[in-house]
Amino acid sequence: MHGSRIAAVGHYQPAKILTNEDLAGLVDTSDEWIRSRVGIRTRHIAGPEEPVDELAAHAGGKALAAAGLTPDAIDLVLVATSTAIDRSPNMAARVAARLGIPSPSAMDINVVCAGFTHALATADHTLRAGAATRALVIGADKMSEVTDWTDRTSCVLTGDGAGAAVVEACGPGEEAGIGPVLWGSVPEMGHAVRIEGTPPRFAQEGQSVYRWATTQLPPLARAACERAGLTPADLAGLVLHQANLRIIEPLAERIGAVNAVVARDVVDSGNTSAASIPMALSKLVERGELRSGDPVLLFGFGGNLSYAGQVVRCP
Repeated sequence: MHGSRIAAVGHYQPAKILTNEDLAGLVDTSDEWIRSRVGIRTRHIAGPEEPVDELAAHAGGKALAAAGLTPDAIDLVLVATSTAIDRSPNMAARVAARLGIPSPSAMDINVVCAGFTHALATADHTLRAGAATRALVIGADKMSEVTDWTDRTSCVLTGDGAGAAVVEACGPGEEAGIGPVLWGSVPEMGHAVRIEGTPPRFAQEGQSVYRWATTQLPPLARAACERAGLTPADLAGLVLHQANLRIIEPLAERIGAVNAVVARDVVDSGNTSAASIPMALSKLVERGELRSGDPVLLFGFGGNLSYAGQVVRCP
């Protein structure tokens, strides 16, 4: 019951880049229209030969390498995704097989855009309870596979990718590096973000999500800081779900994280759903914009309408 910490992070994106100019050849849109409304310039798109578990395994392998660990050090694999096409085997089992993790507990978590922060909290709780010692937590989504490429309101948003974290139990006397989670949902607004139908297609009620996020989320984010014994001004980093730059920027201001580096990976990656938070965090670490031990608020929100956030110490 000594808590847990993030030991290392990693991320992966497909090589193909889809620009706003490319999209203008598919639907009635333009670079100026997209940038002014959602702030996105480019997004990475996986090919037919790149399934979700391959994206996830690339990110997970990088996190393992960064932690200096071999696959047999992991006994819990959690993959947050909402774009797994098959019901079984799940993405976590497929990732474990790809990476050669010998006998982990392997589970998928589908909380759409808030999936990674839910999965991170689940790993933290599991390690605190002593049911595992080291977890690989991944957010991975192939949103291009559920996108309606004839709908200009949604196809300009989505991208593909994966981000991962190695989470390990703390020893006696060591300070926990993952703070208490604040999570919940607004079930009556579950229709606001959807991936449904046959074939499944992503759709959302953008204005409803915008109003909820910009008005209701700031006090929730501040409450997550309070649970970690901090104020928003104490944060060195703020990594929100990368939904839309026009949501992220006002949110950062209203939360009051005046000293924090704010992740804006959505500009170059689009909305990658469960991958967006770990991918953005990994990039901040890789670029040296966050230092080891820095307090960072992670906060996911979106489908269901679910949310989850916690303060973590940067690996």
